[in-house]
Amino acid sequence: MAKDKTVFFCQSCGYQSPKWLGNCPSCNSWNSFVEERQVKAKASSWQQTGTRVSQAKPVLLQEVKQQQESRSGSGDQEFDRILGGGIVPGSLILLGGEPGIGKSTLMLQIAARSNGMRVLYVSGEESEQQIRMRADRIGIKNDQCFVLAETNLTRIFQHLGDIQPALLVVDSIQTLQTESVESSPGSVSQIRECTADLLRFAKESGTPVVLIGHITKDGQIAGPKILEHMVDVVLQFEGDRNHVYRLVRSVKNRFGSTAEIAIYQMQGEGLQEVENPSQVLLSHFDEPFSGIAISSVMEGVRPLMIESQALVSTAVYGTPQRSSTGFDLRRLNMLLAVIEKRCGFRLGQKDVFLNITGGIKVEDPAADLGVICAILSSGEDIPIPDKTCFAAEVGLSGEIRPVSRIEQRIAEAARLGYQQILVSAYGMKGLQKDKYPIRIIPIKKIEEGFTTLFG
Repeated sequence: MAKDKTVFFCQSCGYQSPKWLGNCPSCNSWNSFVEERQVKAKASSWQQTGTRVSQAKPVLLQEVKQQQESRSGSGDQEFDRILGGGIVPGSLILLGGEPGIGKSTLMLQIAARSNGMRVLYVSGEESEQQIRMRADRIGIKNDQCFVLAETNLTRIFQHLGDIQPALLVVDSIQTLQTESVESSPGSVSQIRECTADLLRFAKESGTPVVLIGHITKDGQIAGPKILEHMVDVVLQFEGDRNHVYRLVRSVKNRFGSTAEIAIYQMQGEGLQEVENPSQVLLSHFDEPFSGIAISSVMEGVRPLMIESQALVSTAVYGTPQRSSTGFDLRRLNMLLAVIEKRCGFRLGQKDVFLNITGGIKVEDPAADLGVICAILSSGEDIPIPDKTCFAAEVGLSGEIRPVSRIEQRIAEAARLGYQQILVSAYGMKGLQKDKYPIRIIPIKKIEEGFTTLFG
């Protein structure tokens, strides 16, 4: 019998050490080492099924035959677009997100909607009855969707040989275990070995595999960092469970662009695709209110119209509060300093609260001008003129800086019926103003924007 020994693994990079270390010498992460019991390695679960890796030979790059990349549709237009046009055969996809965000619901919908495609849904967290209840609630049926409640990887491969599915979904990778590693499920060794076996299965059989992964309290995918390097595609499920809108963002994609996002709306019947996100993210009021501004931002390559709501009031408790939801708090403090320094508005004794509606997190600097105008509107208690939007970045000297893809932003604003948009005057080169049915107002400084809006 093999003698057990204790080793320590870094959860960030997989570095192995015979003793515990506070700082990883490989990736410089602190307090990332975990203890595991290790024995002599056995044959992997994929090798135990009787399949062997083919012997590869080196060939010249010019002699490699090019093949047309074939993709299969998943039945979900948003999911296909974020993957670059569909699921690539033999690809390994990792989907991560917070608990209850909708990962299992999304993958069960894709497994049920793939009519004509044989799908095996492996769940290590739920029973077949629980999965059936969720499928009945969603209201989608597929005669070729098989369900398996199993955590042993060797038995999973045996069922794969019998069913031979066209798509494999594993929920989740942290629950699987292989007999080649003597450690508990969810450990660094188990996650690494199970993913390696599934990767070999996907590449040799040509079956695409989707892995659902847990995340840590820091928002990172649980397990070793090498997990994200091994897979072909990494998708991140974002959004607040208290809001109905969820975003799937592509972090890594070997078969397409990482600039795409998918937007869903959580309903009682499951996740519904949002075809026009700009319209659903905006509030509709019968009368104008102060402190509300509309900005045209880019989420990947898709233009979105988002609503910024600001509230400026006198600090009651002596120390002014600065609160932001969906917008970087440090950037908000920078914009407040620019308003005081360049515009002369005294906000040092004011509470400033900022909210991006719909639970969306904005990282595009094109929202700067809209945020500043919302703050000024709330501070002066003057509503911004109706059908007005913004798309510009604000510099530290108060200048209005241009942003990328300004044509797409203007076209999206015009399509939604806005009458005027404030942009940077430094980005007007080559822009045909007569091409769009919207008034384009170029400005150079914040003062010009304030005068244009409020007189």
